[in-house]
Amino acid sequence: MKTNLTNRPEVNLTGTRAGYMKITSMIKKSLFLLPALVIYILIIVIPSLYSLYLSGFKWDGIGKKVFVGLKNYSQLFIGDKVFMTGLTNNIIWTILTLVFTVFAALMLAVVLNRDFKGRVVYRGLFYFPYVLSGIVVAIIWIWIYQPQLGFLNGFLRAVGLGSLAHLWLSDPKIALYSVYVASLWQGVGAPMVLFLAGLQTVPQDCLEAATIDGAGKFTTFIRITIPLLKETFVIIFATQIVAAMKVFDIIIAMTGGGPAQSTQTLATYMYQQTFTFSNLGSGSAIAWIMVIALTIIIIPYVLYMAKE
Repeated sequence: MKTNLTNRPEVNLTGTRAGYMKITSMIKKSLFLLPALVIYILIIVIPSLYSLYLSGFKWDGIGKKVFVGLKNYSQLFIGDKVFMTGLTNNIIWTILTLVFTVFAALMLAVVLNRDFKGRVVYRGLFYFPYVLSGIVVAIIWIWIYQPQLGFLNGFLRAVGLGSLAHLWLSDPKIALYSVYVASLWQGVGAPMVLFLAGLQTVPQDCLEAATIDGAGKFTTFIRITIPLLKETFVIIFATQIVAAMKVFDIIIAMTGGGPAQSTQTLATYMYQQTFTFSNLGSGSAIAWIMVIALTIIIIPYVLYMAKE
């Protein structure tokens, strides 16, 4: 009996082969990402989850863990004045950063974006403090603020303003702001470079058209340049908020959280609770409060700005 080959369904070998190749390509790409993913899980994810686990216990790192649930969190907000001081200082520091650091960086970028001789050198000079360690910056500014031999008080006395000389790092009312000035000097370089990159992407046609229409330099800057820097502002605000919430090294080196706990932040108090007082549960709780606070602030902000 003869078989009618013309009535047999054809096998779509081409489609099967294409699907196989696509799956193979995806597997290869995943294998390239696997080492980075493993490192991320081992160094970031697992320790973070373990700290979340520890935040539910009272533990000194040696003895037996005692489960306390959310008590570590409630005690921080209800009965811990130092924690509330640290939280307040973080808010103040964030506001100062978003107002003064970002404004100073923008103004420097606008000036250094102009064409003049030596602008590359000036860019390097303003960016240089950012590459220094926070400890090095702290040592420099401790000597600047030194009451007897420091540059600041010496300068004030030299110009006849000796009455303004002060114990800058010993007065609880101004110590935080004194440390912030040192942080401003160090940190203004990074957002300045980002603003410079953003300014160089602003189309010159828009600026020239505004000039032809009679707009002044200030109006052009406010109504054209600033809106065109929107994406740059998103990046800078996000990074500056994160940096302000995590500020640690310069405060530890300059004041150690003093005087009278007046310069404590969440990061410095977390360090003290964990490593000085061996209270790993409370230290882990503070760390996760920082994570939650940053998540609440950053994610909605970035999503909103991206949507706009």
